[in-house]
Amino acid sequence: MKRHANAVWQGALVDGKGTLDTQSGAFSKTPYSFKGRFQDEEGKSGTNPEELMAAAHAGCFAMQLSHYLAENGTPADKLDAKAVVNVQEAEGGGFEITESVLTLVGSVPGISEDDFQRLAKQAKDTCPVSKAYGAIKVTLDAKLG
Repeated sequence: MKRHANAVWQGALVDGKGTLDTQSGAFSKTPYSFKGRFQDEEGKSGTNPEELMAAAHAGCFAMQLSHYLAENGTPADKLDAKAVVNVQEAEGGGFEITESVLTLVGSVPGISEDDFQRLAKQAKDTCPVSKAYGAIKVTLDAKLG
């Protein structure tokens, strides 16, 4: 199984612009830019690689946890997972991605708090995206709600 995306960039780093296309068509000529990546804290001027990393991580984690919960005999009614990928200026110049912070609110009838926490941690540690992010810190704050 292989998935792909395509990026087209025109111009220099700061004043250039680009578009992203994905295999599924979910992104088609989606704009991205230096401003959207490093200056626009609102995140409304287009997507960026870190936002896409966060979406991938939240989605992967939620799917992995749903599997573990079902295997446990306590399928979730709802898993609301969020990932925040932190990017900051690196010592010596440039930027670096330092961590992905997962937060979760789960509606899981019949599960104990201990089992929920154990399975959430297991999902964080084993989802393929968490494994791929081995070079950065990955944390989780999980709550039943």
